Amino acid sequence: MFASPRSISRGWAVAAGVPALLAFALIACGSSSHSEHSAMPGMDHSGTPGMAGMPGMDQSAMATPGASSSGMPGMPGMMAAGEGLAAELEGYRLDSPVTSLPAGKAVSYPFTITGPDGRPITDFAVVQTKTLHFYAIRSDLTGYQHLHPTIAADGTWTADLAALDPGSWRLYASFTPNTGPLKGSEFVLSRTVTVPGEAATVSLPAAASSTTVDGYTVAVQSGPTTGMTHRLTVTISKDGQPVTDLQPYLDSYAHLSAFHEGNQALAHLHPGNVVDGNHGGPTLTFNAVIGDPGNWRVFLQFQTAGQLHTAVLTLHVA
Repeated sequence: MFASPRSISRGWAVAAGVPALLAFALIACGSSSHSEHSAMPGMDHSGTPGMAGMPGMDQSAMATPGASSSGMPGMPGMMAAGEGLAAELEGYRLDSPVTSLPAGKAVSYPFTITGPDGRPITDFAVVQTKTLHFYAIRSDLTGYQHLHPTIAADGTWTADLAALDPGSWRLYASFTPNTGPLKGSEFVLSRTVTVPGEAATVSLPAAASSTTVDGYTVAVQSGPTTGMTHRLTVTISKDGQPVTDLQPYLDSYAHLSAFHEGNQALAHLHPGNVVDGNHGGPTLTFNAVIGDPGNWRVFLQFQTAGQLHTAVLTLHVA
């Protein structure tokens, strides 16, 4: 099971030879010296807060704010991955008057982040170049969106969502308060919304060790041993040739987020190293440790020539 949003690491194992894929620290990026049976739409997979680790239950109530992904408070350059299944944690709350959104057209989702005093927070720390990271996923793990909303002077955020298909969606906000009693602690909170209409269920694709996107081939390599931390590699190529022109995206050569098939728990990665120039690739190196069992839909984002690419894989944690 995944630990709290502030835990040391997240781990992956894979069935039938598909390697692990998730870690907190990106050790090296490229040749640089700097180195998808699905859930049914319409079901809310959150549940009774405080039951950590149980599918359908809130896993984030057990979190311990204040620690980075290394497990130590204040570790620079590192971010934790959070399950993000609660709307409120340690007095911090994700609020929105919206519980339903229309299908088939772009729409704005307004929300606030309130602090322990009940007032909207307006001061957030910049983490990986943004003050807030926002994610949207349907309950069958389709329709992934990763956005960076804008905030008004009164603390109201606006997330401009692309068209949503009918079904139940979970919307996540990842942020770090820059003021208050838990200043500097990362939080991942979420709420669900319903998109009316006939929801066509999409089955989760089988686990695989590689995928293609926009002409790029993304291959996951390595063979983890249960219970051991190991180095894992993701190699990016195009037309059979290694890619060496990855550009920085959110201060890194890659961004990874993943969602659990059973309960939509979120794990995300912001690498710890700072990249240097547009020469990342072809190999991204992660540290990984085997963790939660089940199927995970993984979204790996990288950028070349000013274009953002999103490679999608299903991984099975044994």
